[in-house]
Amino acid sequence: MYGVLLIVVLIITGGAIAFIGDRLGTKIGKKRLSLFGLRPRHTSVVITIFTGICITTLTFGVMAAASQNVRTALFGMEQLNRTMRETKDSLTQAQADLQQAQVEQQQTDEALAKSKDDVEKLKSQQTELEEKSARLQEGNRLLEAAKIDLLHRNDALTAENSALGAQNDLLAGTNKKLTESNTLLEQHAQNLRDGLITIREGDIIYQAGEVIASAVVRGGRTQFEVDNDLRALAELANRNVSEKLGEDKSDQDIWIYQPEYAEAVKTIAASRNDMVVRIVAAGNLVRGEAIRTTLELYKNSTVYADKEFILAKPYTLTGKSDGESEQVVMDFLKEVNQAATAKGILPDPIRGTVGVIEGAQFYDIVGALRGKHGPWILSAYANGATDAIGPLRLKIRVEQQTDLP
Repeated sequence: MYGVLLIVVLIITGGAIAFIGDRLGTKIGKKRLSLFGLRPRHTSVVITIFTGICITTLTFGVMAAASQNVRTALFGMEQLNRTMRETKDSLTQAQADLQQAQVEQQQTDEALAKSKDDVEKLKSQQTELEEKSARLQEGNRLLEAAKIDLLHRNDALTAENSALGAQNDLLAGTNKKLTESNTLLEQHAQNLRDGLITIREGDIIYQAGEVIASAVVRGGRTQFEVDNDLRALAELANRNVSEKLGEDKSDQDIWIYQPEYAEAVKTIAASRNDMVVRIVAAGNLVRGEAIRTTLELYKNSTVYADKEFILAKPYTLTGKSDGESEQVVMDFLKEVNQAATAKGILPDPIRGTVGVIEGAQFYDIVGALRGKHGPWILSAYANGATDAIGPLRLKIRVEQQTDLP
C-alpha cells in the first residue's frame, strides 16, 4: 500500500511540475523573453530543460524522502552490494556448516544407535551375570552347608582317629608278637622245604613233564570206545611205573584229574583225526608218593613214509683225530633231530630227542668215517613209516663227495 501511495504522489507531483513548466514556457514564448542574452526560442528550450530537471530532481527528492530503500538504492548501492556479497558468503558458509552439522548429526545418530545396541547387550549381559550371581550365591550357600557338614564329620573322624590311635598302640604290640611268631614259622617252613628237597632229590622216579606212557587213539568214535582206549593206556602207564619201581603196581597206581580225563574223552571222540595221547608226570615223583599225571593231546599224522629222505649234510674230515668221526655223527644226528621236530614228530620232553638208532649202526657209521679225510656226505632216511608219536628210526648213508663234471 505504501508503494502505491508513493507512485500516486510522484505522478501528481510530476504532472503539476510539467503543467507549471508548460505554462511558464508558453508565457515566455508569447512575451518573447530572453534569459542570459539568449534568443527567445532558445530561452524556451532552456526553461523546458530546467522544468524536466526540476521534475526529475523533485521525483528523486520525494522518493528519497519518502523511502529508505530508495535512499539506499541511490546512495548506498555499493555498500548494499558489498553487504549482499558478504551475506551470500555467510550464507554459503552457513550451508557448508549446516551440511557438516548434518554429517555430524548422522554420525551422532549412528553412534547413538550403536550405543543403544551396546546398552541392550550390556543389559542382556547384566541379566546373565545376575543369573550367574544368583547361582553362585546358591552354590556358596550349598558349599557353606557342606563345609559345616564336613567340619562335623571331621570332628567325628578326629574322635575316631584318637580311638584308632589307642587301638593302633595295642595292634603294634600284637603285630610285634605276630612278627616274632612269623619269623619262627618261616624258619620252620625253610627247614621243611630243605627236607622236602632232600627227599625229592634223593629218590625221584619221574621228572616233571616226563612221558610215562603214550599211544595213538583213533578219533571220530563214541566216548565209550575212546574211554576204553584211555583206560588201556592208563594200565600201560601203571605197568611202566611198576617196571621202573621193580615192585607190585597195586600200591603205585597213577592219578589223573577226572575233569581233565573227561574233557580228553570228549575231545578225541569229536575229532576227525587220530590223536596222540601222552600221560606225563605232573611234577617230580618221589618213591612212595601218589603218581600225579596230566594228559597231553596232539593230532596224529604220518610225518615220514618208509625210506623217505630226511636230511643230507656235507662234512669235511681231516682224519687227524680218533674222536672226529664220532663228533661228526653226533652233530649230524642233532641236525636230523631238529629237522624231524620241525616237521611234526613229538620230541621227548626230557631229552628233546625224536629218533632212535641202534648202537651197532652208530658205531658202524663212526667206523666208516674214522681215518677218512676230505668232503663226505651223510644222508638220513626213515626206516619205516613214522607218525607224530614217533620214534623216528633212521637209516644213514655215508658217501664221499665228488666234484660235479
